[in-house]
Amino acid sequence: MADIATGQTTADLWQTAARLFGERPFLVHLGEDGERTELSYASFAVLVHQAAHAFASVGVGYGDTVLLQLGNGPQVVAALFGLGEIGAVAVPAGLSATPAELARTYRACGARWAVVDATRLADHRELRERAGRTGLLLLVGGRPVAADGEEPSFDALCAAQPGTQVVEPRVTDRSVLEILYTSGTTAEPKGVLITHANAVFSGHYGVWQTSLRPDDRLFTTMPSCHSNFQLAALTPVLVAGATLVVAARYSAHRFWDQVRTERATIVQLIAMMARTLLLQPASPDDGVHELRDALHFMPLSDAEKDEFERRFRLRLLNSYGSTESIGWAVTDPPQGERRWPSVGRAGLGYEVGVFDTAGAELPPGEVGELRVKGVPGLSLMLGYHEDPAATAAALTPDGWLRTHDQGYRDADGWFYFVDRSLNVIKRAGENISATEVEIVLTAHPLVAEAAVVGVPDPVRDGAVKAFVRLRPGLDPRAYPPDDRTGLVELLLAHCRERLAPYKVPELVEIVDDFPRTDSMKIEKRLLH
Repeated sequence: MADIATGQTTADLWQTAARLFGERPFLVHLGEDGERTELSYASFAVLVHQAAHAFASVGVGYGDTVLLQLGNGPQVVAALFGLGEIGAVAVPAGLSATPAELARTYRACGARWAVVDATRLADHRELRERAGRTGLLLLVGGRPVAADGEEPSFDALCAAQPGTQVVEPRVTDRSVLEILYTSGTTAEPKGVLITHANAVFSGHYGVWQTSLRPDDRLFTTMPSCHSNFQLAALTPVLVAGATLVVAARYSAHRFWDQVRTERATIVQLIAMMARTLLLQPASPDDGVHELRDALHFMPLSDAEKDEFERRFRLRLLNSYGSTESIGWAVTDPPQGERRWPSVGRAGLGYEVGVFDTAGAELPPGEVGELRVKGVPGLSLMLGYHEDPAATAAALTPDGWLRTHDQGYRDADGWFYFVDRSLNVIKRAGENISATEVEIVLTAHPLVAEAAVVGVPDPVRDGAVKAFVRLRPGLDPRAYPPDDRTGLVELLLAHCRERLAPYKVPELVEIVDDFPRTDSMKIEKRLLH
């Protein structure tokens, strides 16, 4: 038996892309300083091969793990595929990861080598010295060449290598390409094993999901360490022969100018981005662009969705999935009907069901755990790195991925996401969706963003606590920072009008901002 990804590695994808797409643009990088870099498929294939030779020249071999802490840019993509060419395993880390998070990643993956941005070099030096870790640090940015006692330049090392493909016979489609750590917004991150077949499958899946063509230009601001970038943008573009436009970071102020200037046709979008774009001053040019779809990954209220689509003349393509599911396994179809707030139907190559706690499938309309059926190592993750217990808990013997997320389906097979199970607050025997409360709060005209968590309560087991970031420009004379009682009561009254009494927050805290992951999600596990 064979499927669309059988026998293909990422090296095979690059060999095909260089032959078929040659001088077509592959990657456009928009730097924070306004610098623009454009690279063709043929020239980028050379960078991938040079990276493979560079890693091999410093002793990296098949199965070795290499930590990559780099920003959005050509180096991280070349490093990822260069490591894949020699059968080594990339371990991407967010550019803003703390020293404690880096130490945990080093311990978990056992990496001896690392390629790091110059701005984070001191942290890696200290961590490696403290742990007695051997192996080489390669530097991106900063000094162009190495001096005594200094780390060598990754760019310079690559530039000195031949641009021919490295052939490593041990690499197969089921070899591990990378370990992607989950975002850890509500729990400790886990290392998701992504195979070459996973990467190839995600590329073909993304091409179907967005009807991606060679003349498309997919614009993303997602961090390169995240599955949104890796599996929903990078690999589909590579399979389709399209162009990936990557911004160094997301800026609500610059977003639409970048979209228009680069003539983007597809864009990646999360709820935080949609909300901050709506906060920008309205312009007659808001709906002037060449976009046909926005890949949307996080919940918005009906009012926010309607306002966004009306103002920016752009339809949201809703979807649901996770790093573990590889593709966005539930998605609006690329053409035809969409049923907001449904997250769509089961995508090609997947089965999706709703199950009770005993594992029995539930009928339409009943809320239960969303599960996704696929093939581990192909359309689902291979497992969790060195964690067989967690892998067995997540992947059933008959191929179902347990998401621990709550949802339901209608009689026509459309699925509706209710909340992450870890995002459900239990209060006096009642289950409360934190997302539902957050959507109500962000519907208030004074609220820019909200995060709701459960906190211990000695009587009711759990209490509902809301953290709220206000819209910019709020009159400080009306709501002084040291006395926000009136504002809190206003928000609670707003909630009481729209929520059952047991869902209304007992506690509200006004914050200037939230702790965030590199993918810009609020890191709820740090809120208490």
